[in-house]
Amino acid sequence: MTIDHSAAPAGTALAGEAGRAWDALGGVLRDADAFLRGLPEPAARSAAQRTAAAAAHDRARAARTRFMDAHAAAVYAVLTAGRTRDLRIDALVEAAAETFPGLVPTAARLAAERTRAQADKEGLEIDQGIFLRGVLRSPVAGPHLLDAMLAPTGRALDLLPEFARTGTLDMEAVRLERRDGVAYLTMCRDDCLNAEDERQVDDMETAVDLAHLDPSVGVGLLRGGEMSHPRYRGRRVFSAGINLKRLHAGEISLVGFLLRRELGYIAKLVRGVRVPDGADGAAWQWPTVDMPWVAAVDAFAIGGGMQLLQAFDHVIAEAGAYLSLPAAQEGIIPGASNYRLTRATGPRISRQIILSGRRIRAAEPAAETLVDEVVEPPEMDAAIARSLDRMRGAAVVTNRRMLNLADDPPEEFRRYMAEFALQQALRIYGQDVLAKVGRFGRTA
Repeated sequence: MTIDHSAAPAGTALAGEAGRAWDALGGVLRDADAFLRGLPEPAARSAAQRTAAAAAHDRARAARTRFMDAHAAAVYAVLTAGRTRDLRIDALVEAAAETFPGLVPTAARLAAERTRAQADKEGLEIDQGIFLRGVLRSPVAGPHLLDAMLAPTGRALDLLPEFARTGTLDMEAVRLERRDGVAYLTMCRDDCLNAEDERQVDDMETAVDLAHLDPSVGVGLLRGGEMSHPRYRGRRVFSAGINLKRLHAGEISLVGFLLRRELGYIAKLVRGVRVPDGADGAAWQWPTVDMPWVAAVDAFAIGGGMQLLQAFDHVIAEAGAYLSLPAAQEGIIPGASNYRLTRATGPRISRQIILSGRRIRAAEPAAETLVDEVVEPPEMDAAIARSLDRMRGAAVVTNRRMLNLADDPPEEFRRYMAEFALQQALRIYGQDVLAKVGRFGRTA
């Protein structure tokens, strides 16, 4: 299959029962939209208008949910020409907006929303969450979408010839270098402690794609670069997690960040990058190009940084480093950690970390299920070199595949991500979250 980065053509209709259900839903959506357009902008609404708007959204969203629960596979078939076209999630929601008006917000409406602070938005991304939950729940559509997300991005394919020639690529958020069969990925947002935003997600997926597609690379390393931030100037830092300043400004999107991150480069770290059509090699043996990955944690891995570690085959941390998942305190869901962390630590520690905000020091016994090696800072480079050398074994790739099938089954991951799509959308518009990011925005 080939990735199609365009939206599906408009005017394609559902047939039979699905078509009748869509016609009925269209009336509900038009009524809700007309009512909401008659109100002031969200930030200017009175308390009574906010209550009425919430009721209108609830009616429309309940109807969308019933429709997607019953007809997600049929909708997806229309958008992907019977699953013969691969659409990434951004192209998929754009195609849905064009082909099924009102089912999800249009690109133009989302662009207008993006100019507002998070607290001043209508919350249209919740409708995307309903749509994507329906697609991912479908045992027919969901696996096809996850498979589409494992294909290399258009940006990576454009950059591949240059990277193959030079072995280096400098992007805004990530630096990629190939040396002696190793892909070295360095997160280099030195001013914000590698706090993640949509730019970093795009750069990370590009780097992960290129590392996998270069046939001379057999193992990858992810590490944070040296910081210019005043508190950590000159020191390496792994990651401070989600960029809360960007979230307050309304620049952290459901599709472009929260879902693309999980279904894009993190999924590729676990499962590999799908073999492009026409590529040399034995694709029949395994559907992806994959390899072992090592992570090196300097200073801390907070939030999304700690989430990342659960996708790696070997984790090395300096003795003074710590790990934490403060997402519940921030009001959001820590990516796929609710799915993966219990498998690593057991239920008690995972609940302490996720629900209570427990911080885990790399040197304490509780970190043994999260970190493979703990070394003093001067020993980090030597420990990394030893780990990379161990990961070069011929049987390592095959065994990590089998381990990942057992530890991270694709079907269970799909079901988790289906619910994540909606629940995270609801969380980023929760009143508690809006209050927290609002305070952060005033003090940042």
